[in-house]
Amino acid sequence: MSLRTTLLQATAIAVLPLAAHAGDISFSPVPFAKDDAAKRQAIASDTVTIDGKDYKIGYHVMARSGDKIGDNTFALLTDKDGNPVKSADGSEHISDSADFTSLLRQGDKLYSVTHFESRPGAMYLSEVSQDADGNLKLVSTKPIDFSEYHGLWVPCAGSVTPWETHLGSEEYPADARAIEAATSLDEIDDYDFPMVRYAGVNPEGMSLEQFRDAYKPYRYGYPTEITVSEDGSAKADKHFAMGRVAVELAYVMPDQKTAYISDDGTNVGLFRFEADTAGDLSAGTLYAAKWNQTSAENGGAADLEWVDLGHADDATIQKAIEAGTQFSDLFETAEMGEDGSCADGFSASNAEGNPECLKVKDGMDAIASRLETRRYASMKGATTEFRKMEGITYDADKHQMYLSMSAVEKGMEDGAKQDLGGMNAIKLPKNKCGTVYSLSLDDKFTATKMMGLISGKPLTEEHKVKAQDASCDPAHDMCGDTAELNSCDINGIANPDNITYIPGYNTLIIGEDTGSGHQNDAIWAMNTDTKELTRILSTPYGSETTSTYWYPNVNGHGYLMAVIQHPYGESDEDKLTDPAQARAYVGYVGPFPQMDATAKTQ
Repeated sequence: MSLRTTLLQATAIAVLPLAAHAGDISFSPVPFAKDDAAKRQAIASDTVTIDGKDYKIGYHVMARSGDKIGDNTFALLTDKDGNPVKSADGSEHISDSADFTSLLRQGDKLYSVTHFESRPGAMYLSEVSQDADGNLKLVSTKPIDFSEYHGLWVPCAGSVTPWETHLGSEEYPADARAIEAATSLDEIDDYDFPMVRYAGVNPEGMSLEQFRDAYKPYRYGYPTEITVSEDGSAKADKHFAMGRVAVELAYVMPDQKTAYISDDGTNVGLFRFEADTAGDLSAGTLYAAKWNQTSAENGGAADLEWVDLGHADDATIQKAIEAGTQFSDLFETAEMGEDGSCADGFSASNAEGNPECLKVKDGMDAIASRLETRRYASMKGATTEFRKMEGITYDADKHQMYLSMSAVEKGMEDGAKQDLGGMNAIKLPKNKCGTVYSLSLDDKFTATKMMGLISGKPLTEEHKVKAQDASCDPAHDMCGDTAELNSCDINGIANPDNITYIPGYNTLIIGEDTGSGHQNDAIWAMNTDTKELTRILSTPYGSETTSTYWYPNVNGHGYLMAVIQHPYGESDEDKLTDPAQARAYVGYVGPFPQMDATAKTQ
């Protein structure tokens, strides 16, 4: 019997619905950070009440970027040969962009995989100690080898599979059409340039030929899976069969075959992958959602259809990539009319807001569907109008899925310029503060309907005028500088990003990735029945909350993972007084008591 089969059997009970337990949970609220001292801290709820009993919790840091742990430096970027990657100033590059951090049990040992949203990206495997009170500490760490895949690109959010592997991501893949057509480096987005450091190339002063030799765009933009063994070894896989988009994360449903893939950016899509075999993501059929709108109220609602993008397997797609497949091998192109029309035989695409007329070359559909997934989906009639699609989680109590959209704007607005070449399927009022959606699932875990669950509340000019009025009541209103520094209501969410669900307690956890929406990003607990929100973590200036993920039972304790990415890095850079303050925090809220008697992870 294989290790994977054993894990599937061992964790099968973890996917059973937990709705039989309808418990109560409430967190002590964290106040909105109003003064400079509070705005510099990570402050979490200090107590949680579960089924009438109080427990002490808090925010606990397991590691920060640059920490020496065992024999290695946590968050140091390395190249294909394992050598430190250098920053422009010649220093070793320590990433402040920690993102998803998993907890994985293997035999008697506990491990954690942390990935860093950089170029090149990095993943670190750490062994974790756990004391009798549930406190966690990293005792050793080492980078995971991605040289088989020519490196890792911008890993963002992630999840843990039902068979207990780390499922990561690669966000914002480069435009292969633009790179192929370029006659100079000036015609290529310089966001792509730092990746060449993985191949040992210095991006400063490189030629176009050196860039192209070091960086093949179709190698990046896929879900990644890390399998950890009890001996502390880790095996990395890229799942080319699941398609190439700006992967925020892939999330596997309890049937161990259905995975949803969120796509971050402008004019992006929602994707569903159906694996051929439970517990094996290396081959399957990919689908893209089509939004058939039924309402524009409260974030909007729609019936969902699923457009079949065909079947593929990892090996076939990787072979095509390494054979040097380029954009021109996949598509013919034609000019688009001013009205968005295409010549006979060509199909329109508005993926990423770029209006194009494309035709797949004979015999290239399967490869095109995985290397240019968003373009291909748009051509086939799927909806590529979503904006800033982020976190995914499953609610076993109600058998539904939640999906966060950090902002409802651009292609999601009616008649936006990004609709040229598309169908203008999504016609919603702009909401720069974002919305979390609920998706109804059928008995095969296929999403059939999508509707707004909770939205952020943008401040209007009327609010800002009132904020300066002498009659403004700070006990109830946003007054003075608070209104100037926060463009979304501080008593609600702003730009929802990573989300997770606490089964049996009707509680959705919502993390923020906001710049101007809230000056200090927060994590919230929301009762899915009453929509009541409680702020449970406030983060330092310029941070993003990442890795919001719930573990109900890790050796008898529960944990809410919570990573604080790039402090002072997205705003308020002028507030930084010590470079050490800018290091990322990898930690958790807890420890909680065991919250489920059977599940290993959810």
